[in-house]
Amino acid sequence: MSEKTKRRETGQPYHRPDFVDDLDATLRHAWACLARGVKDRRSPFHTPTIATLGTDGRPRMRTVVLRAVDTSARSLRFHTDQRGLKSEEIARDSRVAVHVYDARGKFQLRGEGIAQLHAGDALAQAAWDGSRMMSRACYATQPAPGTLITAPGAFALPEDEAAIAAGAANFSAVTITIAEIETLYLDHAGHRRARFRLDLDERQAQWLAP
Repeated sequence: MSEKTKRRETGQPYHRPDFVDDLDATLRHAWACLARGVKDRRSPFHTPTIATLGTDGRPRMRTVVLRAVDTSARSLRFHTDQRGLKSEEIARDSRVAVHVYDARGKFQLRGEGIAQLHAGDALAQAAWDGSRMMSRACYATQPAPGTLITAPGAFALPEDEAAIAAGAANFSAVTITIAEIETLYLDHAGHRRARFRLDLDERQAQWLAP
């Protein structure tokens, strides 16, 4: 039984979440959703969609796993294989966009920012050290991601820990410094849409018509 049906049958009044009519609270909610997504694998925010500009100028989107959020630095982190096109695209044009929609929470987040590749530095090493063995194995798969193969299974997984460890050379951590966040809360009583500019000397927060 849906929450709407329960309210109708029990006579309970509809209650809109407190954050939706407060700009500061909306932004806090957005960051809290992202932070929860790092540890909660069931959260839609655990697997946001990242958009980059392809080397041919066309937009490209992928789902990534959110690995870290730093609200004070307004940054997100995910991991990628240096051999893939995503790394090449970010190196060529660091502008990226992020999208998540939580159907249960009726909350959409869109973000724009600047991505930075970290390979062979302290941040990348710490990210590699903090990764599980099954995650590390992805970076030791041969051939490189996106390579044409002759059959669905015509690729090789690493066979032992030494082979997995060799994948560190292909590993990259990507941080995104968020410049702008736009949120949308869906509600039959009236949607709420807001935009936040975070890269200014004084943060800018505005309501938008939904």
